[in-house]
Amino acid sequence: MSILFEPLYIRNLKLRNRTVVSPMCQYTAVDGVMNNWHHCHLTAFGRGGFGLVIFEATAVESIGRITHGCTGLWNDEQLNSMIPIVKSVKDSGAATCLQLAHAGRKASCQRPWEGDAALTEAEFSKGELAWDIVGPSPIPFEEGWLIPHELTVSEIKEIIDSWVLAAKRAELAGFDALEIHSAHGYLSHSFLSPISNKRTDIYGGSRENRMRFTLDLAEAVRAVWPEGKPLFIRLSTVDGKEGGWDIDDSIALTRILSDIGVDVIDCSSGAIAAAGKNTLPTPTPGYQVSFSSEIRNKAQILTQAVGLITDPSQAETILRSGQADLVALAREALYNPFWPLHAAQALNADIDFQIWPHQYGHWLELRSQGVFAKRPGEIEE
Repeated sequence: MSILFEPLYIRNLKLRNRTVVSPMCQYTAVDGVMNNWHHCHLTAFGRGGFGLVIFEATAVESIGRITHGCTGLWNDEQLNSMIPIVKSVKDSGAATCLQLAHAGRKASCQRPWEGDAALTEAEFSKGELAWDIVGPSPIPFEEGWLIPHELTVSEIKEIIDSWVLAAKRAELAGFDALEIHSAHGYLSHSFLSPISNKRTDIYGGSRENRMRFTLDLAEAVRAVWPEGKPLFIRLSTVDGKEGGWDIDDSIALTRILSDIGVDVIDCSSGAIAAAGKNTLPTPTPGYQVSFSSEIRNKAQILTQAVGLITDPSQAETILRSGQADLVALAREALYNPFWPLHAAQALNADIDFQIWPHQYGHWLELRSQGVFAKRPGEIEE
């Protein structure tokens, strides 16, 4: 039996298999509101057989968006746009998870295909103006980017409150799980890293202090998120920069997060700063799996592996070797939204199309038998 297609229970949630769609920003929302693009995009992954579909990074307040096209969950219009999409994905048999995020000092940027940098006159001419951004310290992500306002302690508490309100709305939307985004240089990650956090108060300095924002945030969200529903957190497990956050820091953080009630560590890496030498592994298939393995086995917590996982046998080996409990795909899922269904055939977990939607599987099974045009009442000669 393929482990990839064994169910996984996390709290009261049963996942039909161990395949996950990573959160992928589509930069297509208007005022944070999802639309038909998001509906079609996300429902395809449920129909394609994934066990869990994580919706894209969704800002907890307007200044927490990466771009003008990012989704949000700070008002009821945004909530109402999500409800039918969540239902559609769940009706397909997949579980749903929302990644809640705050871009921090990497907010107020261009969409990737427009330059993926600070906003310019090209955006201003369309009415897409820059907004004030925030961070642990007044250090820009890169030269030429906006300088963030250094958050006060009272402002930090207000931002955590915005996460709590968004988590409550996520429950109303019907999500099965929630993920806190604490990776890729965004707000929570920027508090963790000594590269971006130069504070001297209770939220800066020592590792214990730099962890405080993320721990306070996780505790506040866990307190309002239903006990039976899982809480994930995505970490940049290493900064990949000299003097930055490293794997030992992530293991120490994870042990406390586990005590708070975080269930799964989604193990990514990097993106804390543009400047400086990059010491991350070369992006080859599975290049971040070792981070998942270390955290899983040293912190004794469920982990999700990411990073150019494209081949079914590769995914199966990651699980069998104890390096992760879930495997997540991003661009590979865009390339092939039916990846799990094809993987099940490759691993002999579904040789007769039984796990396909019956509207597809019935005809594909006939095709596999060489029957292409038979209809009821037709006579075979």
